[in-house]
Amino acid sequence: MPALLLRRRAAVSALTAFLSAVLLVATGLATPTATASASAAPASATARATAFTGGLSGTGRSTLVLYDTTGQWGWLGELYATQTANLAGHFGTFTALPVASYTAGLMDAHTAVVYVGSTYDEPLPEAFLADVRAADRPVIWLNNNIWQLTASTPTFAADYGWMWSQFDFSTVEGVVYKGKDLSRDGRNASGVMDYASVDETKAKVLAGAVRENGTQIPWAIRSGALTYVGEIPFAYTTASDRYLVFADLLFDALAPETKERHRALLRLEDIGPNADPAELMKIAVELKKRRIPYSFGVYTVYKEPGKAVRLRQRPLVVAAIRYMLANGGTMIAHGYTHQYTDAPNPYNGTSGDDFEFYTAHVDEENYVRYDGPVAEDSLAWATGRIDKMKAEFRAALLPVPQYFEFPHYAGSAVDYEAVRRAGFKARYERSLYFAGTLSGTAPQYDHMAGQFFPYAVTDVYGSKVIPENVGNIEPESFNNHPVVLPADLVKAAKANLVVRDGVASFFYHPYLGTRWLLETVDGIKKLGYTFVPASAM
Repeated sequence: MPALLLRRRAAVSALTAFLSAVLLVATGLATPTATASASAAPASATARATAFTGGLSGTGRSTLVLYDTTGQWGWLGELYATQTANLAGHFGTFTALPVASYTAGLMDAHTAVVYVGSTYDEPLPEAFLADVRAADRPVIWLNNNIWQLTASTPTFAADYGWMWSQFDFSTVEGVVYKGKDLSRDGRNASGVMDYASVDETKAKVLAGAVRENGTQIPWAIRSGALTYVGEIPFAYTTASDRYLVFADLLFDALAPETKERHRALLRLEDIGPNADPAELMKIAVELKKRRIPYSFGVYTVYKEPGKAVRLRQRPLVVAAIRYMLANGGTMIAHGYTHQYTDAPNPYNGTSGDDFEFYTAHVDEENYVRYDGPVAEDSLAWATGRIDKMKAEFRAALLPVPQYFEFPHYAGSAVDYEAVRRAGFKARYERSLYFAGTLSGTAPQYDHMAGQFFPYAVTDVYGSKVIPENVGNIEPESFNNHPVVLPADLVKAAKANLVVRDGVASFFYHPYLGTRWLLETVDGIKKLGYTFVPASAM
């Protein structure tokens, strides 16, 4: 298979693998002991009191997301809070602010509270600790500083039925939740909280962390209104990861009445003017036979150094697109050219292979690394690319799509804003998020995270996001990513069944033919998923 086609997939899958790894560096830097004292203290001088609000309005449900800001790794707290807020955006609105800014009674205006304890010994206001002790609404506490709550509550073990002991840094191979095994990346060296005591007549162990020797310790535990998760679930996330446990626990806090439902999404990828219309038609006919709704991402101009081909110049490709639209397909706008310039970004300046709205390179270890916005990045520049793309759809006598997907899932903060303003109903993708968004400062492009979702959300950029969360077929290893075949996607879909109203969403390149596509579709359907169109999200 041509190397260029492999690169096309590798750059996309590099997103979460690299960016989630970035978030691991500051976790597990110190280990508390059970005698750690409380350290309720005044608000940090670096914390901003201004709250960031967003999410899906109209549900009546709201989440207060509190995060740490102090120390060398304070920026991590904002990124973790961003990812928390995005997930909360599935259920309703969210408000995010530094925990140091918390004042008495603040949680009373919200359906639930999530505190992201990313900084060891972050000074927690006594008002926050007091409100957690008296909480009559769900409070989810992640990772650090639980010792401040227990030290301020002399009868904590007796009242709650459990007491932490210290972080366990032995290898944790996975997490068991609802009787199903979920993965935990072996590179994740941060600890998981161990316990001095657990009284299961008072506390319920929701999920167990499985050590290398097969023994388990609680990964998530609940007593009364308080749910404690013994690590940050956002570092080193994968499609079948324990991250899914946290995504599902939010239903307990924000929508406990939700009924079990499992839907699947399929998106055909990287269809441009140089696509093979016969390949497109063969897949479209097979999906029509099986009554499988699907989406397909289209970019409008094919470019390589010294060459450009517009969609309007390929009538057979346009005809195939029209057939797809008339027979179960939903078209997704996938960029103007799906490349930036003739210079490598990161490969060869060719459409489908390179990034369009962000810069990247391949390093000496063969990893795709994200460098930052393009040189001329601005709201006007990004809007101009989008307008040119829309004009090309019209010139080909095709409807302008209602959904947008960033090429290789990468854009700057201003690019996301341009897409929102362009009037698309939703983005359909994984996305990049940057420190500075919640705090109201300039985006920090060297401090970023990639995130995928097991359900639709309204994210911190103010846009609805349709999820893609189980990946794609990769028949050969590239850029340090392993071979991925239908069985791997089906396995990831099976893991996602732990999310009570979650989806299994994958994408597929038409040049791979129909066999692997239909094998994946059939495997996911056998798990009990129902394929739905993008509009169902």
